[in-house]
Amino acid sequence: MTENILHETAPEAPITQGLAKTFEPAAIEAKWYPHWESSGAFRPARPDAVPFTIVNPPPNVTGSLHIGHALDNTLQDVVIRYERLRGKDALWVVGTDHAGIATQMVVERQMEAHQDKRTNYTRDEFIAKVWEWKTESGGTITRQLRRLGCSMDWSREQFTMDPHFTRAVVKVFVDLHAKGLIYRDKRLVNWDPKLKTAISDLEVETREVKGGFWRFRYPLADGVVRSDGLAYIEVATTRPETMLADMAVAVHPDDARYQSVIGAFIEQPLTGRRIPVVADEHADPELGSGAVKITPGHDFNDFEVGKRAGFKASDMLNMLDAEARVVQTADGLVPAEFLGLDRFDARAAVVAAMKAAGFLVPHLDQNADGDGEEHEFEPRTIQTPFGDRGGVVIEPWLTDQWYVDAEKLAKAPIEAVRSGAIEIVPKAWEKTFFNWMENIQPWCVSRQLWWGHRIPAWYDANGKAYVAEDEAAAQALAGEGVALTRDEDVLDTWFSSALWPFATLGWPDDTAMVARHYPNDLLISGFDILFFWDARMAMQGLEFMGEVPWRRLYLHGLVRAADGQKMSKSKGNVVDPLGLIDQYGADALRFFMCAMESQGRDVKMDERRVEGYRNFATKLWNAARFCQANGIGASQSLAAPAATHAVNRWIIGEVVETLAALDQAMADLRFDAAANAVYHFVWDTFCDWYIEFIKGAFDDETRAVAGWVLDQMLVMLHPFMPFVTEELWHALAGPPCPRDNDLILARWPEPAAHVDAAAKSEVEWLIALVSGFRTAKNELGLAPGARLEAWLPDPSDATRAIIAANGPAIDRLARLSAIHFAPAPAGAAMQVGAGDATLIVPLEGLVDIAAEKARLEKALAASEKEAKALAGRLGNPSFVERAKPEAVDKARADHAHHTAEAARLAAALKRLG
Repeated sequence: MTENILHETAPEAPITQGLAKTFEPAAIEAKWYPHWESSGAFRPARPDAVPFTIVNPPPNVTGSLHIGHALDNTLQDVVIRYERLRGKDALWVVGTDHAGIATQMVVERQMEAHQDKRTNYTRDEFIAKVWEWKTESGGTITRQLRRLGCSMDWSREQFTMDPHFTRAVVKVFVDLHAKGLIYRDKRLVNWDPKLKTAISDLEVETREVKGGFWRFRYPLADGVVRSDGLAYIEVATTRPETMLADMAVAVHPDDARYQSVIGAFIEQPLTGRRIPVVADEHADPELGSGAVKITPGHDFNDFEVGKRAGFKASDMLNMLDAEARVVQTADGLVPAEFLGLDRFDARAAVVAAMKAAGFLVPHLDQNADGDGEEHEFEPRTIQTPFGDRGGVVIEPWLTDQWYVDAEKLAKAPIEAVRSGAIEIVPKAWEKTFFNWMENIQPWCVSRQLWWGHRIPAWYDANGKAYVAEDEAAAQALAGEGVALTRDEDVLDTWFSSALWPFATLGWPDDTAMVARHYPNDLLISGFDILFFWDARMAMQGLEFMGEVPWRRLYLHGLVRAADGQKMSKSKGNVVDPLGLIDQYGADALRFFMCAMESQGRDVKMDERRVEGYRNFATKLWNAARFCQANGIGASQSLAAPAATHAVNRWIIGEVVETLAALDQAMADLRFDAAANAVYHFVWDTFCDWYIEFIKGAFDDETRAVAGWVLDQMLVMLHPFMPFVTEELWHALAGPPCPRDNDLILARWPEPAAHVDAAAKSEVEWLIALVSGFRTAKNELGLAPGARLEAWLPDPSDATRAIIAANGPAIDRLARLSAIHFAPAPAGAAMQVGAGDATLIVPLEGLVDIAAEKARLEKALAASEKEAKALAGRLGNPSFVERAKPEAVDKARADHAHHTAEAARLAAALKRLG
């Protein structure tokens, strides 16, 4: 009795009639996704099975599907569908991030369009408007994820501002504060003057901006003179306006030019502030004058120098307000004419004042004759930080914020990766992980917004903070009668998303769900959020759950434009995945993403490849139609049917080998290898060879085997191409024997069979023979359908047996009307090898031998010459290093083409022997 392939019974599936002549993905996608979701196919419902859990990186609630999302979510869906088919109790947690800055900006822009603004409302009124927007417009990306085919458990959809999630966020903040791992401090942050909030490094983008390098003389105070007789130190800066808050000048401790003045003072020309000359290795003796002005309140490097010089953060000078306008510093030394100026207006005013006072060192722009023209500054292209949301230059700004002691929290994740409790794939990323984690800085978690998780801290009149889960608990800490004011700030969205692996499961309330699905089994993430999200999940998971958040972390690359450039709207090279789905279908885009995802490499977008995988789906469709037309349908057997014909024994073995390769690739998270294994089986093995072999030979055994192989093929391909495979799964089992389950819930193949070495050898001999004759005909210009006779002297017994058993197939596929077991007639001939046999075909009367040789020799010489020239160019380091990447890639492709062509032509000449 055969074992039924069905695993679970699903609600009645949409009716699928006999296969249409043309494969049309749009209608299939529109039919199957709603059915899967409504039938509960995405939910974990196997309490006795081994659980398998992944969580999606929650996209911003304001977002729409971009090509990076398409890659990230396709890989996750492949894994979850694969594990579901293998019988696991699979849960893919889905949800969105409240995206504090992005969401607040969207709502404020809508208000501006109606001549309205946030400050016309109370905080609660504005937040109500954000929730209203979220209800009406915040589900765009989740609808688009459905179009991609993502089999997420939508019944448990999460949102980082949901009440249960907010409780988890507040608990974590309060507990970390109680442990001394969250504290308030004055430090520099990335400040966005337009949004008027601190932002994370991920929200800062660096752009090249044309700027300048100004040089100024700072006079030494108290009559001090350097050993070289100079009474000043020259400093250079790209931000002259910051001199209004200068607190020191740094020189390298080993720089002989300044040894005599270390510890002396400078009188800053505009403010009159006395600032010390300090020794610090941050000053590079080889750069400019070797002396650096130090403004600790407005530069990240200067902040560290200032700390080493003994300045407390509370004593560092701040010369800008939240909108980057000049304000008076604590010492009151900023001249009145600068107060209130925008930072860039202040720059021009400072330069003008220093020039008027004689302290500007002009830049001499020399010409070929040695003459020169003086300019105020040296033109420079400067790497400048911009806020990706506000679009203005980011200002390092000294302000009071809440911080997490990331250094202490990083210790457990570091050990987890070292011990193997967390496996990072590809392993090469471990070095980057350790380098960042071992040098981690305090994590600023407060943001000056209204939308988000409000910080659970209340202040008394003296500014003392009381951190508690609610106001009543804070009041209890402060004491009765103490007036308290709630902290206005909200938490960085990365703080809440760091709890994603366990808060989404209901922690700290739903302990049963947490116990079953935590730790997660795998996290798939872009490498660009390794530190912003992945590392922080590891910190919080180990701190609060005492266990890693996931056992494996897979980091994929970016999707780049076809020429290798990073996609950006400004370059106009952004690709819309929804447009690709409209044109080629979701299955084609998904398969492209998997086939191109090679560990450690970025994916180059190539629409022609997407089109090629649409053609692959069409090839599968046509093969299924052919089978259906010849009485081949669904199998009722999980194990391989009994088979006597060599071709059937061979194809069963090919399923066994493909399955092993696919399982190994998935275990190794080699998505490209997995996709290519099933691709070559479907296209080459099944469609191009097996179907050709069985044409005209449809006995009961062959129909049973072919139907079984089709089933295995659809199951193996389903994680990559879910829509077309589900459609074919039902179509091939149409009336009178419809399926009683959907493919998404079928069982992973268990052939209970082995590779039949004799059958494999026999069929591979036939494939070599047919391929050889087809290639030879093409090389010599013979018509593909030309029927030939071959001579084979002294064949082995094995070869005789293969020929005897496969005469009709050899005649039909190789177009050989006869094979003579005797020496070939004298004269020119072509030779074709198959196994241990070399078949000889006389060419007399078929080909003009002399003319064909001359043609082949001429073409061979041309290809060899071109290949040699390209090899020389590619062997020249100057070309490889200096040419555009696309030019180098083209040269390599052309070299490979001409090398292969030369080999083909040489083989053709050899055949003419």
